[in-house]
Amino acid sequence: MLRSVIPALMLASVVLPVLAQEAERYEVQGSEVTLILHGFLTEEETNFLRTIAQEPDALALFLPEEGQFGAFAVSPDEGLIRDGVPVGSAMAIGDLPDLAQARNAALEGCDAARASGAPCEIVLEIAPR
Repeated sequence: MLRSVIPALMLASVVLPVLAQEAERYEVQGSEVTLILHGFLTEEETNFLRTIAQEPDALALFLPEEGQFGAFAVSPDEGLIRDGVPVGSAMAIGDLPDLAQARNAALEGCDAARASGAPCEIVLEIAPR
């Protein structure tokens, strides 16, 4: 038994750091906002997401009521902003009762709207504190 566990643990130690994403966390008006810093995000896109994550008025457009969950999904190949205009496949979903539903709805909407390429990724999550 121990012989089969050790290789699995060694493999997990190699795979887990690759899966980890750097994230920034903010507290805004009763919500915790997590910005997931994917390598495919441009500087302009990251700054746009930071504005949403930090500004109460921007966050209120996304989540009008406190105590709800939200998520934002983006296609790695299509991005969030191109030529100064938001990309049609970028999907923000708010006012859902839990984070899993918010993530799933954002990913489903983004994947349905993207033209091609890699599946969409979550770039922003909002949860009540």
